[in-house]
Amino acid sequence: MKTLSFARRSVAIHLSSRESAHAYAKQFVAMLEARSISCVVLDDRTGDPEALAQADLLVSIGGDGTLLRAARRVVDLGIPILGINTGRLGFLTEFDSDDPRIVQLPDLLDRGLLIEERVALQVEARGEKHFALNDVVVRKGDIARVVPFRLHLDDEEAVGVPADGICVCTPTGSTAYFLSAGGSLISPRVDAFGVVPLLPHTLFSRPLIVAGDARVTILCDADLGGAHLECDGDVVTEIAPNEPVVVYRYPRSVRFARVEALRFFERLEAKLRWGASIVETVR
Repeated sequence: MKTLSFARRSVAIHLSSRESAHAYAKQFVAMLEARSISCVVLDDRTGDPEALAQADLLVSIGGDGTLLRAARRVVDLGIPILGINTGRLGFLTEFDSDDPRIVQLPDLLDRGLLIEERVALQVEARGEKHFALNDVVVRKGDIARVVPFRLHLDDEEAVGVPADGICVCTPTGSTAYFLSAGGSLISPRVDAFGVVPLLPHTLFSRPLIVAGDARVTILCDADLGGAHLECDGDVVTEIAPNEPVVVYRYPRSVRFARVEALRFFERLEAKLRWGASIVETVR
């Protein structure tokens, strides 16, 4: 892994809209500024792009959703992200807000944090391109019945399936909506994407793991009504019947700042109770 160069001694703070995040940020900024580290605070949706471009590090304070929006802001700048969880799960964040190591962060920055690179997705639809770190979902519109979707992998038509939609995820997103939809866990070190139908009307549907350089094309193959496109949980556009949505690897990686190398299975156990006994969970 590479290490973070902290040459400018400048940190940008990306905040959730929740009051708990704002209250925590005041204390956090005061701690950094006491060590002669300059800070610029950005809210969850807006901020000064020039100030952000001058930062060595972006600290996301909130939950996983806040971190996903932070990634969208800095992926093209190459600025690493360090997440502090003031939300609920915090699977992607490096620290929970009560982690005692946070007070050591100025010293850790001077010594150099580890940089972990994560693949992301780019999606083309209706002449526009969109970014997603976790997942891309094409979901049926406001109709009650299932819709026939068609899935193409590179130049091959892979499957046609009646469903409520299709989800394509990165390894990072395999622990999120993709998992809830019956998808497989994918280690962050695997160069692959996951594809799973949402509520398919079939007895033979299974998740599909495809190569990281694959191009996945999704069509809502019906005149019953269109669909809409979601990137990391945000609806970005409506999709007309038979209009292609093309998903492939984003040209740049998202850079995560780490205090130590991620232990993926330990994180699964701590945050998602992976491998925990049902008896122990009940007790």
